[in-house]
Amino acid sequence: MKKTILAIALLGVASIAQAKIPFSGKNYSGVYECKGNNDQVGDYTVTATLRLNNVSSAGTFGAYHYEVETENSVTYRGQVAADGNRLAISFNFSEKKNLDHSTGVALVKKNAQGHWTFRRLYYEGDDNGGVYGSENCVLKAPLATAVKPKDKKK
Repeated sequence: MKKTILAIALLGVASIAQAKIPFSGKNYSGVYECKGNNDQVGDYTVTATLRLNNVSSAGTFGAYHYEVETENSVTYRGQVAADGNRLAISFNFSEKKNLDHSTGVALVKKNAQGHWTFRRLYYEGDDNGGVYGSENCVLKAPLATAVKPKDKKK
C-alpha cells in the first residue's frame, strides 16, 4: 500500500513539474517607430514589430518574433528574448549572400506619454570589423493578439 501511495505521489510531482508556467511578464507586442544611427548608414528610420510567442514564453520570460522594415521596404526577421524589461535582439540580413547578423540589447521602459520605449544598442559583424549603432524605438500601435502555435497537419 505504501508503495502504491508513493508511486501516485511521484506521478503527481512529475506531472506538476511538466506543467508550463503561464506568462506573467509585460507584453511588449506592438509596432514601434525607431530612429537609429551608425557609422555606415548615418541617421535612419525603421519600423520594428514585436509579437509575443505564447508557446515559448513562461513566467517573466518572454519570447518574441521580431520583424524590422526599412525605409526601402526591406524586411528582416529575427527573435527577441525578454527577461523582465531587458531584451536580447537578433536578426539576419537575408538579402546578402553571406548571412550577416545584427545582435543587440535593450531596456524597455515607459515614456512620459505612457508608451513603451526601448533603446537598442547593436553590433553587426562583417569581414571589415563590423559596425555598431543604436536605435530609439517608441510604441506606436500595440498588437491585440500574440502569435499562436500553428495547427499540426495530421
